[in-house]
Amino acid sequence: MREPVTPAGPSPHPRGASVAAQPTVLHVTDLAYPAAGRRYCDEDIQLSTRLREDFTVALCHPLDAVRLMDGFDVVLVRNSGPVLHYRDEYEEFRAQAAARGTRVLNPLTGRGDMAGKRYLLDLTAAGYPVIPTVDRREHLDRLPPSPAYVVKPELGADSIGLRVVGPDELGGLALDGCLVQPRIDFRYEVSFYFVDRVFQYALNAPRPDRRWELAPYRPDAADVEFAQRFVDWNTLDHGIQRVDACRTQDGRLLLVELEDLNPYLSLDLLDGTTRDAFVTAVKRSVRSLLDAG
Repeated sequence: MREPVTPAGPSPHPRGASVAAQPTVLHVTDLAYPAAGRRYCDEDIQLSTRLREDFTVALCHPLDAVRLMDGFDVVLVRNSGPVLHYRDEYEEFRAQAAARGTRVLNPLTGRGDMAGKRYLLDLTAAGYPVIPTVDRREHLDRLPPSPAYVVKPELGADSIGLRVVGPDELGGLALDGCLVQPRIDFRYEVSFYFVDRVFQYALNAPRPDRRWELAPYRPDAADVEFAQRFVDWNTLDHGIQRVDACRTQDGRLLLVELEDLNPYLSLDLLDGTTRDAFVTAVKRSVRSLLDAG
């Protein structure tokens, strides 16, 4: 009688017992999420392929992360889609990662979009160059006059739930869970990308009505200094951050969003040298998180 054959292939292992001495990375992504103007699947396939040069990598859907994460050294949250679509599961992931001491990149201590959009209130109050933001009807007079105002959910993403209203509509709005900003007449949007608080590259959207039609952008020192202020305010020593800003008609930059959870990177728009440098920085970030214990 023949002996039973054990199938070949990797088996689950405790965090730290790496296959072939390589650290293991659980790359969390929703490859099928229909993002407007972006292809999550292409970007994360490309990035995971490059990470596999230095790590043992597996991809999983965000709803599977809690069940799988104990088998990996690092959980890398990438294009996982707006968490408002699975808010309870996301909060469970955060709680379990904290309880188990899971290494997550980005660390779940971010003060930007990872924690909702109330940071816009904090930055407004502290005098940072940000689009003025309030969350109470009695504070509406703190906003500058504008022909239109933007009302957005504190926990929104991808413009879900965003409304544009006229000045005469503000008084009757129910603002529970929402923020209000003047609608800015801007020349263009620009995004600055950082790894471990170090600037990597910038892209801009020359047409205000086409957010994801991006082009390479060469920032000057003042531009980078503007973005660096927000990255430093966020106090995340590890991981990827994207600072989104708008250029006003008078030439100023104002913060639109500080994305520190799962910023889309537009890697396909980068030249080979810039993309290689970015991937190298991400690999270094993973290793620095491991070294930090």
